[in-house]
Amino acid sequence: MEEDPGGIDKDRGHPRAIQIIPDEFFWDCTDELAPFGSDEGDMALSEYRDWRKENPVELLVECIIWTIESVGEIDASEYSDAIFHESTVREQIEDPDFDDQQLIYTTDVSVIATAFGQLADEGKIDPSAKPYAARALKRQQVWARLQPDWAHADEYIGNLSRLQTALAEA
Repeated sequence: MEEDPGGIDKDRGHPRAIQIIPDEFFWDCTDELAPFGSDEGDMALSEYRDWRKENPVELLVECIIWTIESVGEIDASEYSDAIFHESTVREQIEDPDFDDQQLIYTTDVSVIATAFGQLADEGKIDPSAKPYAARALKRQQVWARLQPDWAHADEYIGNLSRLQTALAEA
């Protein structure tokens, strides 16, 4: 693998990734509503690339599990379909002792950027990692809907829906 290009770059994207998701938002390193445009997404992409250099033949799911456990501070087995139930997400957002910005948003964005980082660089997402990425996308949609007065929720949810379609093709 060549040297880390330092962020997302469509010019260096894998041809299959560009075919699956040519959408400009995906390749935009400044769009906060895109997988790699936030600080969290950009950091996750960088961390994924560092991990891949050290683990060139490992399945992506190993990196995803490490991400969930380190960023989300939970065992990966807890990152089940239950995480995106609206009642669960609502309770977490309303709990003053639960840091939903870190434990929902940052965790999910990190999982999404890790999975789609593999797509951008390698033209695929390992099948074993897809369920985690799907859960992250679904929970982010719920989380975004529950953010009071967030002007960008609809655009963000639209981007997440597009990523779900790309995930199925990847």
